[in-house]
Amino acid sequence: QIRLVESGGGAVQAGGSLRLSCEVSQYIGQYNYIGWFRQVPGEGREGVAAIWIGGVDTAYLDSVKGRFTVSEDTDSRTVFLQMNSLKPEDSAMYYCASISSQWYLNPPPLQKNLYAYWGQGTQVSVSS
Repeated sequence: QIRLVESGGGAVQAGGSLRLSCEVSQYIGQYNYIGWFRQVPGEGREGVAAIWIGGVDTAYLDSVKGRFTVSEDTDSRTVFLQMNSLKPEDSAMYYCASISSQWYLNPPPLQKNLYAYWGQGTQVSVSS
């Protein structure tokens, strides 16, 4: 069982920044990936960014490219999502999730159905 705990959400004004953290209890696959997803009430959960743990591969939703950066600290098993130039449409509950895979996946996937373990989420609210 893999546990993930998100933190760092909050309320900011448009143009501001937040840094989300995802603490992961363990990595168990040959290839491990962490994805960041967001969801607003009444809508589906969409992939925002993903990273290959221990590698250099990342992937981003088009609407966040150039504003969001995903990174990881393998030693502490923490994955970060730096969010800059935030917009009101970025407001959502943000989740991190984990894939433990026997296969190399490139780019890191943004499809939620591929992710087996999920955190409880952290709320991000951006006011105009």
